[in-house]
Amino acid sequence: MTTINQEQVKRWRLVLGAASEEKLQCFGGGSGSGSGRILDHDAALMDEALAAIYDDTADTGSIDRGGGSSSRSRSAGLGASSPKLAKWLGDIRTFFPADVVSVIQADAIERKGLTQLLFEPELLAQVKPDIQMVATLMALKGKIPEKTKETARQLVKAVVDEIIKRLSQNIQRAVTGALNRRRHSPLPSFTGLDWNRTIQKNLKHYDMERKLLIPEKVYFFDRARKSKEWTVILDIDQSGSMANSVIYASIIGSIFASMPALDTRVVAFDTEVVDLTEQCAEDPVDMLFGIQLGGGTDINKSVAYCEQFVTEPKKTLFILVTDLYEGGNRSELLRRLAALQQAGVKTICLLALSDQGVPSYDETVAKKLAQFGIPCFGCTPDRLPEFIEGALKGLDLQMLADRVQAGAKQ
Repeated sequence: MTTINQEQVKRWRLVLGAASEEKLQCFGGGSGSGSGRILDHDAALMDEALAAIYDDTADTGSIDRGGGSSSRSRSAGLGASSPKLAKWLGDIRTFFPADVVSVIQADAIERKGLTQLLFEPELLAQVKPDIQMVATLMALKGKIPEKTKETARQLVKAVVDEIIKRLSQNIQRAVTGALNRRRHSPLPSFTGLDWNRTIQKNLKHYDMERKLLIPEKVYFFDRARKSKEWTVILDIDQSGSMANSVIYASIIGSIFASMPALDTRVVAFDTEVVDLTEQCAEDPVDMLFGIQLGGGTDINKSVAYCEQFVTEPKKTLFILVTDLYEGGNRSELLRRLAALQQAGVKTICLLALSDQGVPSYDETVAKKLAQFGIPCFGCTPDRLPEFIEGALKGLDLQMLADRVQAGAKQ
């Protein structure tokens, strides 16, 4: 066989597991070690790491550390041994890229119930920090032992810091870019030159002979803004299906809260409503640990609670983050949202705020909201600043939603 074909056989062996060893050997695959086995030493270790989670065959064999796996069916498993778990964590981080490690870790908890990954400080310290692991920690926070809580907090903080670093600059630029164009200043700055206003105000000075516009006065956008110019309300569904959206929305809320031009309110809900505004402004990590994933959903109750923060409708942006599966009063929910929109509140519904940006949602409710002029769409966190800037500038919300969704598909 050619080297390329041997590589293909090795890949199939990793995909199909140890039960395929004997049949694949018929194709002539071998590690070149004289053992006749398909996997070399490193590939066998990779296979063991994968089998621990994905191989559900009977435990009748074992891994040969000398250069290959046995040809008998087996399930490597991880059991309850902390040393074994620690080695497994090290192996998957050695053999797989970061995005794959995240998937394997999540599957280890979901498929094998390996919550001991989160209960021992030594093990948790080896877990790759990612948004899925944060969601798992949030869901299990009541079960995390005291000795692990600080390690868990550090893991969550690492993810929060990474998301803030990734999104903060673009969100702040979007907000300031929108609000800086509200007033004018005599202070010269080429980047702040208001071309439209300058041309409009100086048309009477147009030189017909030279075909030149000679401005008598030049207008610039003002960099100074008054405090709390806009109110932004984030109303976040904390049901289990919205886990990633909850995390991103909460952290984005903390970024909004850091901006003097915005009066930010962050609310989370299931069948009850929790105001997270204070924690959001002080420590987003504490805020996330204050969220309880799961439970029922009463969107109407949360919208009713948020109505009290609308003091100047035309300077209020209301962002409802939910899949719209209402367990409360649906007709009353529709009435409230329609009333907010009609009063001039810029109202949107984010069906998902996640890296995938692909929502599962109640289509009937979404269609009715769309009829009121309230766009309902899924969005990745990186695309949200573009929408926020356009909304604060007064652009058409549905047009913005269509643009964001089109950009996400490219």
